Parts: sequence; structure tokens; C-alpha cells
Amino acid sequence: MAARLLTPLAAAREAAGYTQESLAVTLKVERTTIGRWERGVQSPQPWQRPGLARALQVALDELDDLLRRTARRSTRPTSAAILASAPIGLELVPPAPPSGDRREREPVAEVDVIHAAIPRLRRALDRLDLPDEGPTRTSAGLHGDIARASDDRLQSRYGSLARRLPDLIAELARAGQLGDTADRHAAALLTLALRAADGVAFKFGYLDLSARLIDLMRSAAQLAEDPLLLAAVAYVRTETFFANGDLDTAARALELAADHVPDLETASASAAFGALHMRAAVVAGRAGKPDRAADHLREARRAATAVPEGVYQGTAFGPASLRIHELAVAVELRDPLGIERAAAWHPPDNLPAERRSHYFIDLARAQLTLGRHEDAYLCLQSARQAAPEHTRTHPQVRHSLSTLLCTHSAPSTGLLDLAAWARAR
Repeated sequence: MAARLLTPLAAAREAAGYTQESLAVTLKVERTTIGRWERGVQSPQPWQRPGLARALQVALDELDDLLRRTARRSTRPTSAAILASAPIGLELVPPAPPSGDRREREPVAEVDVIHAAIPRLRRALDRLDLPDEGPTRTSAGLHGDIARASDDRLQSRYGSLARRLPDLIAELARAGQLGDTADRHAAALLTLALRAADGVAFKFGYLDLSARLIDLMRSAAQLAEDPLLLAAVAYVRTETFFANGDLDTAARALELAADHVPDLETASASAAFGALHMRAAVVAGRAGKPDRAADHLREARRAATAVPEGVYQGTAFGPASLRIHELAVAVELRDPLGIERAAAWHPPDNLPAERRSHYFIDLARAQLTLGRHEDAYLCLQSARQAAPEHTRTHPQVRHSLSTLLCTHSAPSTGLLDLAAWARAR
């Protein structure tokens, strides 16, 4: 008799001493629900995961990993299994693999991990002033983890961020209680960790959580007594105003923050100043104010000549980042000449993945404006290749794909596959 192959989740259940039936009784679900979880065809809901983790005697992070690996193992039946179950005399044609089969499952698993981690992230924020006891490194020892979190955000690795941020934020809260000097350093690191957390919350539609994270970022930056961190908070805060359509307040907040950037002789200060102005240019473009947009772009170009491309206080700025925002402004203003100039350039591969995908997402919108539907489709494919998790969750991607579907009486297989992947209609 052949050995029975268990998925990682089923193996963990057996190791904990449960049958499917007994685990179902413990969790108050149907046995068939346990079976679907173990086959990777369905994931436990966020509120079911703490109980499942307790039953299996694993941490929530470990449960997330079990579920992710189980989803990866969820494949179609083997050819041998199909042959064994087929009626005698039936001619079999091996089924074609679903389009993008291997690539599709991974983002779905990551999305599950991200949504499951949101309650843990909320709890970590609830306890910022009363963190749980635990090991606490010095601020210097935490620098590496903060750098990794910032890189994960910039490279669109949201699953990795979601798994690690709750524990990292809790440790930073403990580090902030070690003394006055540690308070400032830990507050600066906490600001950057909250910045990374907002990258997850905003991208995945948790707008209330995003607004809360931005408020906490501002408080932490004030404790850090770092004006450049406050500039970064003003940059990120624009998301809130974009979400509620309050463009005038967004413009005022960005301009006020730019006026308070100190000592433009340093690269970091010039980068903060330039980032605020390139963000303000996009706000002005969306508000239909070309003159104001041009003024802000001029200030941003002046700053970009003084600094190399890089990441400054959690925000990318430099000549290439500015070019990407120039395209965004041209798209907002529906400026054909500006679009043509921006489209003649392509972002270098060493730019952060999220920023490169932004360029192609905006370029797709631009190509639609110009009636170049095939070019728009190719741009969306490039965005997906650059940063799949970011592209898949971006509302403008779904809007562009919906437009393409409506304008094609017979959409290509590639367009249909891309639309299905992004859940566009």
C-alpha cells in the first residue's frame, strides 16, 4: 500500500493528536471544512486562525507558514490518478494546466497571510504604550530589521512584511521604554516601521488602519525630534487626502511641510524637500492646476540635481523617481505632449519594484488616454512583472483592465488571464 502523502497542515494536525473529526469539534466547524483547509482549496477566516493555532500548538506566524505551504501543495490530480479513476474504454486527453497555474497560487496564499496578520497588527498598535514582556534588543540592534522592512515595502513583498511587523512593532515599543536617548532612537525606528505597516494597510484596503498608522507615525516622529521624519509623514499622509478627495488640504499640508524642511545643504534634507514637491505636483495635477504642478516639478527638479537616487527616511527620491512622478502629473492633466516625453523613458532595473510598477501602471493609463490599447495591456504586464503584489491590489490596474475589456469585443486570452488575475470585471 502506497504511503499517504500529507499536506503540511494535515501533518501538523496529526502531530497535535487530532483527527479531522476531533479538530472540527474543537473548532466548532464541519469536518469537510477541515478537509478543505488541508487540501489548500480554502483558507481559515482570520477569526478562525487563533483557535486553530492554539489547537495545533503553533504560533500564528507558524500557522501562516503552514497554510502557505499547504496552498502551494494544492495541485491538480496527477495523470496516474486521472487514469485510475477514468471509466474503462474512455479516451483521455490530459487536461491543459490552468493559465498561470504555478504563478497564480502564490499571490493568493500571500493575500491570505496578509489579511490574517491584520488583527495581530491592530493588537500591536493597541499595546504601544503597554507592550507585552519579551526580549528587547537595543535600538542599534533593531536597525537591520527596520532596513529589511523598508526594503520589503519598496520591493512589494507585503506578505513578508505582514508576518514580521506585529512582533517588530511590539519590540520597538519595549525599546522605547529603555531611557531618554533610547526613546528618541526607538521612536525614529518605530516611525519607519509604521511607515512599512501603512504600505500593507493602504494597499490592501484597510483605510481606517492606514489613517491610524499615519497618526501614530506623526506622534513617533515628534518624539524622535526629527524634522525629516515629519516630512516623510507629510508625504505619506497624502494617501488620506487622496482617499477622501480633499486635494486642497493635501496641497496645503505638503507645502507647509516643505517650508519646514531644514538645512537644504544636506542630501537627506534636499531629498525630503524634493519628495514633498513631486508629491504636491501630482496633487496639483489631479486638481487640474497645471501651473501649480509645473511650479512644484521645478522645485523637485532643483532638488533632484543635488542628490543621487536613493531611499531617504523611508521615501525614494532622485532623478528617476522624479521622472516617474512627471508621468503621473502628465496623466492626471491628460497632457499628450507630457505623456509622450515621459513614455520615451523607462525606469532602470535598480529602482525599487513598487516604484517601477507605478510607472507602468500610470503609463497604461496614459496609453488608454491616447487610444493605444495594446500598449496599455503591455504596460500592465510590465507592472505585474515588476511588482506582482502591488499591481494586483492597485485600483487603477483594475480600472484600466475593465476599460480594456469593455473596448474589446473579442479580448485576447492574455488580456482575459490578466483581468482574472487582478479580479477586474
